[in-house]
Amino acid sequence: MSAATTRSRTPDRLCAEAVDLARSAAEEAAAPGVVGEHAGLVSEGDRVVTHFFECKELGYRGWRWAVTVARASRAKIVTLDEVVLLPGPDALLAPEWVPWSERLRPGDMGPGDLLPTDAEDLRLEPGYSGEDEPAPNTAVSEEMAELVEAEDAEVAGGVPAKLAVAPSRGSIAAVAEELGMRRARVLSRYGLHTAADRWEEAFGAKTPMAQAAPASCVTCGFLAPIGGSLGQAFGVCANEFSPADGRVVSLTYGCGGHSEAAVMPKPPRPAPPVIDETRVDPFPLRPAPDSGSVPVTSDDDSAELGHS
Repeated sequence: MSAATTRSRTPDRLCAEAVDLARSAAEEAAAPGVVGEHAGLVSEGDRVVTHFFECKELGYRGWRWAVTVARASRAKIVTLDEVVLLPGPDALLAPEWVPWSERLRPGDMGPGDLLPTDAEDLRLEPGYSGEDEPAPNTAVSEEMAELVEAEDAEVAGGVPAKLAVAPSRGSIAAVAEELGMRRARVLSRYGLHTAADRWEEAFGAKTPMAQAAPASCVTCGFLAPIGGSLGQAFGVCANEFSPADGRVVSLTYGCGGHSEAAVMPKPPRPAPPVIDETRVDPFPLRPAPDSGSVPVTSDDDSAELGHS
């Protein structure tokens, strides 16, 4: 260890004794009554010392006022360097900042919120292509485009290239807009798969509700079909009593609100007693002599008393 390092780690005596100067500087920078007791000092280098004072400001638990003082070489006067509020070892700190794109969760958007979509979002792909060069085997082929250009020139008094606003007829975009299909981007295969995984996890065959259901949604009358490729595996539940009402559900999902669920059986009732009034069942008061329950020999005394 060099001599310079030893000197830098040993606090300068005059700077270490300048506690009153450091406190007055901290009280001047802070609000009245928020500077607490002296909490130690640390040497920052040759003739540079930082004094720490407790912070009594509400909401700043564990923070400290750090006042750095310094002294010039061979000088006897200690001067003020800076005053800052720094967190201590056990300070209450805010959580680490995370970009909004990583903080956002499903359901976080509210009325008026705007969610910009990245131009390179893997969930989307171009909705149409060939706007400048129409496909050769379509109604907007090169020959058709030349005819339309000549027709527009007669109506507008010039070719579209020389007009302020060129007619949009004769292009893929114009046909797509007329059919109501003009979207800049549509779901890519990756976007379809991620959406299907989310819906399958929330309302799929592996959920406890589907495991206990009497039948799956594919046979339920409350299932509203959806278009596109996702319609082969998903639909929308339209049963107001179902936990998935208004949600996209898998065709393998199910619940107790199935339209064809079995009717709950009524509790069993005991059959009414049957009384046969057409016959009489004899009930002898004495067993037959040959039944084996009494001796064959008769006892006159017991017979008179009515005993068997």
